[in-house]
Amino acid sequence: MVVFFRLIWALIRARLKPRIDLLDESSFAMRVWPNDLDLNVHMNSGRYVSMMDIGRVELLARTRLLLDVFGRGWRPIAAMTNIRYRRSLLPFQRFVVRSRVVCWDEKWLYFRHVIEHRGQLCAIAYVRGLLRSKEGNVTPAQILEVAGKPGLASPPMPDDIARWLSVEPR
Repeated sequence: MVVFFRLIWALIRARLKPRIDLLDESSFAMRVWPNDLDLNVHMNSGRYVSMMDIGRVELLARTRLLLDVFGRGWRPIAAMTNIRYRRSLLPFQRFVVRSRVVCWDEKWLYFRHVIEHRGQLCAIAYVRGLLRSKEGNVTPAQILEVAGKPGLASPPMPDDIARWLSVEPR
């Protein structure tokens, strides 16, 4: 439930921040609360992923696409996550989640998320996701059209993502 309240708070703050372009980075700051902790008294690994989920929705809100997307009945789906943890986040520490779309193909959007504390990397992740409607998957081309950027070419796929996908069973 606390993650839900954080999501609402991130969306409120996103409306107050300047609009960003589809390929720009969004960021928001949060704090580690006691209910985020595991038995080792640092932020639970699953909570990092939840914060990154909020980051993707906040990114949609900052691009001002969120109402269009939800108005069409499209819902975000994360299909794959590759995350590397570097440093622990301790109780009450502030951290920043940075999110961006790095590239896309015919079906998938690829996101990069970075979680930092005082400029130090705590976790980095790549997420493959899409939007889904009642009719099925929404293509990146459809999203680009709604964003007013029809035909925009994807940036080159980073080597990290290409290597990650190369080991994924088909």
